[in-house]
Amino acid sequence: MNVSEFNGIFDNVLDAYHVADDVNAQCENPYTPGSLEFLLYKKCWIDAVQWHLEDIIRDPQIDPAEALSVKRWIDRSNQERTDMVEYIDSYFLDKYKDTAPKPDAKINTETPAWAIDRLSILAQKIYHMRIEALRTDASDEHRQKCSEKLAVLLQQREDLTSAISDLLNDIASGDKFMKVYKQMKMYNDPSLNPVLYAAK
Repeated sequence: MNVSEFNGIFDNVLDAYHVADDVNAQCENPYTPGSLEFLLYKKCWIDAVQWHLEDIIRDPQIDPAEALSVKRWIDRSNQERTDMVEYIDSYFLDKYKDTAPKPDAKINTETPAWAIDRLSILAQKIYHMRIEALRTDASDEHRQKCSEKLAVLLQQREDLTSAISDLLNDIASGDKFMKVYKQMKMYNDPSLNPVLYAAK
């Protein structure tokens, strides 16, 4: 599976999500659990839901109680997103476990999965910027500006796709090696967040 196929999975996720266009819609993942395709699909679905939660919470007329509920949902989603990134990195760690790094092998600034995380977020941006570029109820100026932004996002996706492909090839050849650090998010952990443990 090459990295350009990741984008196809992400595009399929966004098409599927927007059938109902509802943050409560259930993810019907068509891939085999544990496969890379399954992990990518689930990761992008989480991002799609969170994208729309971020829109909802910015409604100036939102009820404060609903806003708090959505904020808590976003917090849970952020944790789930981080967990999925770590699952994807675990997939790659297992895939390349028998590859011996060369003596001069270097570590990358980010793991493959965190780069893929950015690729999934780019898919969200491209999908929604394309909608804005085609809006019939918007001005010509709005559509033109959004078309220009869309072109930049598409180029960015092309560059990032190539960079991720190079990174995976470098790991496979032993020119780079993976080292994964758990994110250790503290704000969701009642033993590490001082507001939470002070409330006990």
